[in-house]
Amino acid sequence: MENIIELLKDDSNYYEGVGKNYLSNSDIGTLLTNPKMFGVSREDNKNFLDGRYFHQLLIEPDKAKDMRFVDTSTRTTKEYKQFLIDNDLPIAMLLKEKLEIENLVSQMKSNLYMFDNIYKEGNQYEVPAVAEIKGLMWKGKADIVCDDMLIDLKTTSSIHDFKYSARKYNYDSQCYIYQQLFNRPLVFYVIDKGTGQMGIFRPSEEFVKRGEDKVYRAIEVYHTFFGENPTRDLSDYFIEEVLD
Repeated sequence: MENIIELLKDDSNYYEGVGKNYLSNSDIGTLLTNPKMFGVSREDNKNFLDGRYFHQLLIEPDKAKDMRFVDTSTRTTKEYKQFLIDNDLPIAMLLKEKLEIENLVSQMKSNLYMFDNIYKEGNQYEVPAVAEIKGLMWKGKADIVCDDMLIDLKTTSSIHDFKYSARKYNYDSQCYIYQQLFNRPLVFYVIDKGTGQMGIFRPSEEFVKRGEDKVYRAIEVYHTFFGENPTRDLSDYFIEEVLD
């Protein structure tokens, strides 16, 4: 198991290599909403790019140095499109976006309470873990592992709507899975991309229980279509709802 953990520290192994042998929270939404996309690599997009750079600047500054960006007004310019071709990239960060993310990082670092907790002596960063949960093997990589909790760094388009985003983007199942993997609660440190307003969100027992229910349902879908003895073919999949 130690060898697996060591391999998963490398992002290429975590997302594409040996990490493919494990389920993760990112699979929850796919299994519950469109199992036909299960196992299909997600295309990079602006939100992923912003979030990745934000994380790197805060806790993996050496990786942040490798972020490539282009000084152009939009992604429709010839200069931008040529930059993608020259660098073999599916998407690139614009200079103005880079500066915006760097400003958010500066604001979060300027909050003494958050700074002290993020950089507390003894904290570990980008820590992978694997474990069996409800009969299947799962993986996770915690942003920050503290003595008594996990800190997960998030950006949001509206901090006042974060409680709704947390349900939409399955942060509840993330809390449950990570609690099982690391045996400690997960807390979200969040900053609003528009206003710079920050918040700390501590999941309730009800929030984590809802996440556990999502994991149960996702596992049922997994066994139905992808388990050792699947009972349905993906071509039979359809959505069925009652309209009211």
